[in-house]
Amino acid sequence: MTQTATPYISGKRIPPKSAEELRTQIPGWGADLDPADRPSYPREQPGIETGARWDFPERQPEKWPRERSVEHAFLTPVFGTSTPPAGVSGAIRKYAYKYSEGRAAHWLLLIAADRVDAGEHHLKSLVTLRPDNPVTETGVLTEFSAHGVRSRFGQKRADVNHQWIDPVVVAGPWVLAGLGAVAAFRALRKHRTA
Repeated sequence: MTQTATPYISGKRIPPKSAEELRTQIPGWGADLDPADRPSYPREQPGIETGARWDFPERQPEKWPRERSVEHAFLTPVFGTSTPPAGVSGAIRKYAYKYSEGRAAHWLLLIAADRVDAGEHHLKSLVTLRPDNPVTETGVLTEFSAHGVRSRFGQKRADVNHQWIDPVVVAGPWVLAGLGAVAAFRALRKHRTA
């Protein structure tokens, strides 16, 4: 069961709750009500000009239906249009927006869609004249030509903790695809001889 959140609309007037109601509902609410406890207090004085001016910009036209957060009534005035959702990854992304941004399902589905999108692009590259080359595109050759191994030790680098899994993440899908192709070829050959 999905929860539907009420969209945020800036112009909507909701009567504010009293300080007493908020203190009972939110632990620690009102801790900064005393101006002496707020580091930003001098800047909050009435009459101080910040120079900030903002008018709502003209809306960018939608060329295709965009994903929309359930928390907001409309899209931001400007949004990215470089990669419209397509294929299985696009369907996963659209499904992710059925969940609130506060739910793990929303973000996990978006991460899964990114992985599916990467797989889709790898598969597309295999049918082109210039398929992906994991050896040169990952920069693994620079490990030997640009002191890659030496730079890992004695430098207190944060990525040393997980560098053991990097070859598995990069080469794993390629090895699995190769094994799958060999298995498919053997099954096809066995089927033809039978």
